[in-house]
Amino acid sequence: MRTGNLPWLRPLVGLAVGAFFFVPLYLGIINTFKEPDQIRTRPLALPEPFTLRNITTLLSRPDNLYWASVTNSILVTGLSIIVLTILSATLGHYLARTSSLWGRLLMLLLLCGLMIPPQVILAPVTYVLRAVGLMSTLPGLVLFNVGYYVPFGVFVFTGFMRSVPVDLEEAAAIDGASRGQIFWRIVFPLLRPATASVLIFLGVWIWNDFIDPLIILGPSQGTTITTGIFRSVGVWRTDYGTIFSLMFMGTIPVLAFYLFLQKHFVKGLTGGATKG
Repeated sequence: MRTGNLPWLRPLVGLAVGAFFFVPLYLGIINTFKEPDQIRTRPLALPEPFTLRNITTLLSRPDNLYWASVTNSILVTGLSIIVLTILSATLGHYLARTSSLWGRLLMLLLLCGLMIPPQVILAPVTYVLRAVGLMSTLPGLVLFNVGYYVPFGVFVFTGFMRSVPVDLEEAAAIDGASRGQIFWRIVFPLLRPATASVLIFLGVWIWNDFIDPLIILGPSQGTTITTGIFRSVGVWRTDYGTIFSLMFMGTIPVLAFYLFLQKHFVKGLTGGATKG
């Protein structure tokens, strides 16, 4: 059935899909500014009265739940995406410029890595981290993130790298530039859209990750934002005000990060679609 015969169908489907994604967002925002009793009895109603007590209580908790969680999340996410960007860009440049059999086999191996869920390899990873003394440490979690997400970064950079003219690198080589100078001074500045896409995608994925920091860090090394929300749920009593305020405050850093890089985001998604 063609949608031209039913002009109301497309707006209706768009409204339904928009409502599907908007309702959880609506609940998360309005319940942040409600009294805990109102959250339990009237979760869909607007806050009456409007209060900031949940946020102020969260920020002033004696156990520093929010500050410890957001600090760990910023450290893990920041270090992970920096290392991932450097490794993915350099390896993507090599794979885009080589036609050898080893390069193709390496690309195939990386693409296979995209198909494996992290939960499948989490148990073997914990044995490896424990053997090298990195279990229950932030560097161990960063190392896991780098090892798991580097195939995605390489895939994005390789596709975008093919749109960068090889003539620029050849001209720089004739002028006496080394391989490192060619990449970092000429090629990498042209990869800003791809870099923004990798930073946004991997930053959001790592920031929102739950099971990996829960298992790898454990209770001894504090919490991230997601595990902090989990640990704020008590056995006999649930503080909904803390949960909603922690979710709300936890989205602010990653939202600001996305808004800072959004102008390059679409270019990075479509840059590798055509070959220049």
